[in-house]
Amino acid sequence: MSIAPPSSLDVPPEQALLAVDMQGYSQVQEAKMAPLRSDLDDVLTNVLAHIGLQDPRERPGAFKDTGDGAILVMPAKDIARLVDPLLEHLHAALVRYDRERLAGAPAIRLRAAVHVGPLSLPNHRGDAINEVCRLLDSQVVRTALTAAREHRRGLLAAVVSEAAFRRTVRAGRTPDLDEEHFLRATARVDGKAFEEPCWLFVPQMTPKALDPLINPDAPEDEGGTAAPTPPSGPGGQGDPSRPPAVFQFMGDMTDTTVINKVGTMRIDRRRI
Repeated sequence: MSIAPPSSLDVPPEQALLAVDMQGYSQVQEAKMAPLRSDLDDVLTNVLAHIGLQDPRERPGAFKDTGDGAILVMPAKDIARLVDPLLEHLHAALVRYDRERLAGAPAIRLRAAVHVGPLSLPNHRGDAINEVCRLLDSQVVRTALTAAREHRRGLLAAVVSEAAFRRTVRAGRTPDLDEEHFLRATARVDGKAFEEPCWLFVPQMTPKALDPLINPDAPEDEGGTAAPTPPSGPGGQGDPSRPPAVFQFMGDMTDTTVINKVGTMRIDRRRI
């Protein structure tokens, strides 16, 4: 019995993909680039071994060096473990590296993207590898890493595609992470026709804390969530019959921020 040769109409086998990219690698001094890249490879190798995943370099075409990062192609069955526990373990490994690195050695801050889709190896034929690269380059995960760095000294921001999220977190295959640990967002890349729903994960930052940093134009309440628009009818903010708000400050104000919108302010400098 003869077997029909592969056809261009055949759908390639599904693969799980993890892409990582170092922030600021192009600004690193040339003499430090190779050691830094080697350190990243060591971090990835150790994390994969620790959580029991096969090193993709053992599969033909399953490890792609991108210079400032890498694309790891894993069997589709491993997609859930690329989300949980890998992301938390990867962040912990980066924290250890940052604590132990030599003085003058650059820090490693990573963007990561997790995706799943049809992809043939070793020639990488399929949209999945392009899509994971677009996710990794999207503005939303770049902003998330900046937010992590500025607000929590974080070293990792990850974006999970809708397809990967649906098969892992939403399907209940991530024991320590559930939907409440992720912020739903939209991945876009400047100059590219790419716009896809995605899920952001920043270790040690809640979605509630991350949301206003990703969506700064959205109104917020004091808890960091979107605030309802005040009514304009009787008693609302636009009602002239409503008495004005009164703020009392019992001491000198220095670099003070008053939360909420102030339409008209009269300052009485009399001492009480």
